[in-house]
This record gives sequence, structure tokens and C-alpha cells, in this order.
Amino acid sequence: MIGFVAQMIDGALGMAFGQISSTILLSIGIPPAVSSAGVHTAETFTTAVSGISHVAHRNVDWRLFFRIAIPGILAGIIGAYVLTQVDATTAKPFVLAYLTSLGLYLFYRGVMHRHTERRPKIVEPLGAVGGFLDAAGGGGWGAIVTSNLLVQGSNPRKTIGTVNTAEFFLTVSISATFLATLTLAGTAEHQELLFKAVVGLVIGGVLAAPFGAWIAKKVNPDLLLTFVGAVLTLTSGYGLYRALA
Repeated sequence: MIGFVAQMIDGALGMAFGQISSTILLSIGIPPAVSSAGVHTAETFTTAVSGISHVAHRNVDWRLFFRIAIPGILAGIIGAYVLTQVDATTAKPFVLAYLTSLGLYLFYRGVMHRHTERRPKIVEPLGAVGGFLDAAGGGGWGAIVTSNLLVQGSNPRKTIGTVNTAEFFLTVSISATFLATLTLAGTAEHQELLFKAVVGLVIGGVLAAPFGAWIAKKVNPDLLLTFVGAVLTLTSGYGLYRALA
């Protein structure tokens, strides 16, 4: 159920699978390390199906895809390596505060119907920042890249589909870097919890992925923008509260 709900939201709005899954898994008693590993592993499968679904519904702007995917992947690999060497948690409250304020702004623009479509100008640096923070901070590719592209005036449906499709390649690169630099260790109980978390998230996420892409195609752009703003504000605001508590 967690995987289904999280992927339905992520597929339709281009963000929040990791934030929602991690938050709920932690709340039901799954250890943080197990939760993080489970979510990243599951995302490899869910983003693959989600990407295929968005391509099928013609939600992908391929020019934008390459502009965010290539720098995102390279920066994601660097971020994953950095996370294995240093503690990057000190920057997390600042990133979450930024995303919360961005969510409020997007929500306001969606409600006020002020989304003027134009081609975004700051793309490659945004992909690099999103990829690095996603790896080093444990997630946030969609929240950072989707929200900033929308603020620049990018088409909501194409933005969500493109960012979701690029996320598959980013997730595979980050996961491979983690596997190359870390040795998975833990008790038998933790390994069992990890297996259950991954299988559950994958089953629910894969089932929900086609529906999310369909919703992104059909829903009015201003309404999509409003929902993106609401989800970004709620997830980032809650994360900020937990980081500062």
C-alpha cells in the first residue's frame, strides 16, 4: 500500500516517492538505514515502469531529458561517493526550508492560475544540483528539479514526465555507486526487513506507475501545479520539522 500510494503521487506529480515511502516506513518502525536502502532499491524498478508509462503517454520532452539527465547522473555519482566519505546531513534543513518555500510559491501560482508557459533557461546546473542532492541527501531529485523547472515556466505535464523518466537512469547510477563503495552489512533481522520493504514497495509502485503517468497527461496544468505545490510543501515541511526537532 505504501508503494502504491507513493508511486501514484510521484508518477502524477513528478516527486515524493522517496519522501513518502521513507517517512511511513520509519513511522512503522523500520530502521533508518534499512528504510533508505529499501527505498533506493525499489525506486530502480518503479522509475523504470514509470518512465516507460510516461514515454507511452508522450509526456517526455527529449531535448529537456538529455539536458537534465546527463549532468544529473554525473553529479549523482559524485554525491553518492561523497555520502560514503562525509556526513552531508548538516545541509538538509536548509534544502528542506528552500523546498518548503518553493512549494508554497507553486501552490500560490497554481491557485491563482498564473502559470505562463515558456522554455526554461537554467537546466543543466539544475540537473547537476538535483542529482548531487538526491544522492548525498538521500532523495529529492523530483522535488528539486520538477519544482524549479515549473517555476521557470516549463509545461507541467512534460516536466513531470521528463523528470520521472530521467530519474530511472539517475537511480541506477546512484545505486551502482553505493554498491561499489559500500559493503552491505547488518543483522539477519535487518536483512529480512530490507527484503520485505523492497518487495512491498516494488509491487505497489509498479502497479501504480501507469496510473500516475495517465493522470499527469489528463489533469489541467494549473491543477497539477497546485497539487505539486501542496505535496512539496507538506513533505518538505514535515521533513524540516523532523530535522529541527
